[in-house]
Amino acid sequence: MNLKLNSLRLNNVMPRVFSDREKDLQSDIWLHDVEFQRGKYYLVEAASGTGKSSLCAYLIGYRHDYKGTISFDGRDIRTLSTAEWVELRQRSLSLLFQELRLFPELTAWENIEVKNSLTRFKDEKTISRWFEAFGIADKKEIKCGRMSFGQQQRVAMIRALVQPFSFLLVDEPISHLDEANAHTMAEIMQEEARAQGAGIIVTSIGKHMEMNYDVTFTM
Repeated sequence: MNLKLNSLRLNNVMPRVFSDREKDLQSDIWLHDVEFQRGKYYLVEAASGTGKSSLCAYLIGYRHDYKGTISFDGRDIRTLSTAEWVELRQRSLSLLFQELRLFPELTAWENIEVKNSLTRFKDEKTISRWFEAFGIADKKEIKCGRMSFGQQQRVAMIRALVQPFSFLLVDEPISHLDEANAHTMAEIMQEEARAQGAGIIVTSIGKHMEMNYDVTFTM
């Protein structure tokens, strides 16, 4: 499969857990024909419990408990092999999880190195520049389990950027950030997305980073 994805498409997709309230769903995503295009920025606004994290999990291939079809450049993702998913997650799709999924026993720098050692995508100078920009340069050797959630969000953002991607998915990335750090995150994300010609999909339950979104969906 071509690792430079151009489109992610959902056709009549709905989480199976919502089957008992299918007729009452009010959503721009579920049960619609929706396409995310490379190079464009999307905001998915959602109330808690409407499936925004499920959407990210479906697009990254971690969950398959949905009806309908999700396709990458026209190919149903249910037909992808394990090896293809591994390549896509290293080279085409990057996700900042809402729950972050950092290793608490490793330092902030080690958490980044775990991924960067696989992708070999960014040099230490670039990574250090991001630590400085996020105001956590003095936290590089601190174990993530001892950092605040907001500091961990910034570490997780850096980790999401140390790989090539066609689409960057970020699930509630600024829930614990102040306005200044949220602005910095938006700037760095857009800078990297422009450099790679990539698309960005941001989910939010209210507080969201200010960006020039091409499309805003409501779940």
